[in-house]
Amino acid sequence: MGVVSWDGGRVSIRASVQVPRAITGAKLRDSYTEAIKTQTLGLARFRDGSIMLGPLTLLHFGPPKVTRNAVDWPIEGGLLARRAGGNWRLQAATGRIEATVAGYTPRLPRPIYAATHMQVHQLFTRLYLLRLRGRDSLLGTPATPGDRFRAGTVDVAFCLTLAGFSGRRRLRRTLFVIAVYHIVCWSISGRTLGGLVMRQRVAAIDGTRLTPTQALLRLALTPVSWLSRRRVHDEIAATEVIADP
Repeated sequence: MGVVSWDGGRVSIRASVQVPRAITGAKLRDSYTEAIKTQTLGLARFRDGSIMLGPLTLLHFGPPKVTRNAVDWPIEGGLLARRAGGNWRLQAATGRIEATVAGYTPRLPRPIYAATHMQVHQLFTRLYLLRLRGRDSLLGTPATPGDRFRAGTVDVAFCLTLAGFSGRRRLRRTLFVIAVYHIVCWSISGRTLGGLVMRQRVAAIDGTRLTPTQALLRLALTPVSWLSRRRVHDEIAATEVIADP
């Protein structure tokens, strides 16, 4: 989970996940620059020390300082930064990967930044760290497809019932109920009503709870999983449905 602090107009954000193996500073540098392309589906790229969105320089970094188990980029400007200053650091130590942006001054006013850019940054960073960790050492036994389907059926029926209490079942109202219900349940405990019945929970692949934005991403991609008959929502959101003992 992320930790956010402010010092005047400068923000510091820290996020970390447990990892089962050592990762070098060079690996952190290379994996991060590649993740910008893959996690944005090619919309953004890391080029010449900058995060680029088409011709726009979102953030520009100075030369990275790479050590045995860390990489550190100084922030030198870009459209998203009000001024140069601060740094972006990735470090692997004591069984964890930690990502820290420190002393960064966003261009947007604080309330707007906190509701927009910061949410995107935290989601992107969390997904990057989780994917770098990998699924090899999943903390728990995945639920069976049959149990997942039965839990989903219970949840759909429950949401339709809730939507019906407020009058005629309109599509917008029903979708709103489904969204709020799943995001709240997944980010608080990982368990929906269907999950309680089938003794299973949704968790990030490191066993921690989903963040609200991670839960929203997983829910938004669920129809893609239905159509493709692949667990696309779990693959992209770095989540898994774990069977409770």
